[in-house]
Amino acid sequence: MPIFLPAGHPTLLIRRRAFEQSGIMRAALDERLGLTADEFRVEGELVCVGPIAEENALQELIAGLEGAGLTYFDDFFEFSGNWPEWLAIHVMALRNGA
Repeated sequence: MPIFLPAGHPTLLIRRRAFEQSGIMRAALDERLGLTADEFRVEGELVCVGPIAEENALQELIAGLEGAGLTYFDDFFEFSGNWPEWLAIHVMALRNGA
């Protein structure tokens, strides 16, 4: 099922397998970013974190993912949130996880 991404703030899209292998715990992200249930979503092979309102928090999260061995673009991607409110963006991972 596709996940809706709201406009206005960035969202990190992470391959589920990469996130699970990283050793990063959801509870740590929740504590660091103050995430609600709607700001950490898992659907199929995709983990969505955000929207993330604070630029510093986004940069720290990216640094943490890279520090855990994940590679930008191959394992995770920042979707900027820079689109108009009248545009609906929905994302999902390929079914085979490729």
